[in-house]
Amino acid sequence: MNKDWEDRVAAAWAAFDDCAEQDAADFRAVIDALAAELPEDSPLGPFERACAWDSTGHSDKAVPLYREALARGLSEVSGYKGRRAKIQLSSSLRNVGRPEEGVALLTPELDAPSDELDDAVRAVLALCLSGLGRDREGLSLVLGALAPHLPRYQRSMAAYARALAEPVR
Repeated sequence: MNKDWEDRVAAAWAAFDDCAEQDAADFRAVIDALAAELPEDSPLGPFERACAWDSTGHSDKAVPLYREALARGLSEVSGYKGRRAKIQLSSSLRNVGRPEEGVALLTPELDAPSDELDDAVRAVLALCLSGLGRDREGLSLVLGALAPHLPRYQRSMAAYARALAEPVR
């Protein structure tokens, strides 16, 4: 949209971080009002609405909105928000009992250009894999994501992560 709109969305999220659980409906109303300012075909509206539903504990209502945002071209409008939508949609899919869809959505993100969301991709993918009983693969992803952040043992943790991903003999 524009900087003013983005700033108002950011301010709404900052205020939400400070609000009580009972203010969830009011927060969603603020986001709905901001989304209503956008052109009808904008992917940003459903994305922000999905985030609001998701952040207030309603993954089931967030899933179709994330899908709508992506279908409307969110990744073309903002690659960063598109990637966030894939991460958050995958998490919501896991929450509603469809982790296999989350795995299918996030696995290609492992080969996407690197950015600050790489670790989030791996963390949510690990949760989805765990939801499918593929805990070793999930742990491998998490250890691999954690290893570069450790002050020591980076090489050994990376090696352990690779070993976990190998087929069990």
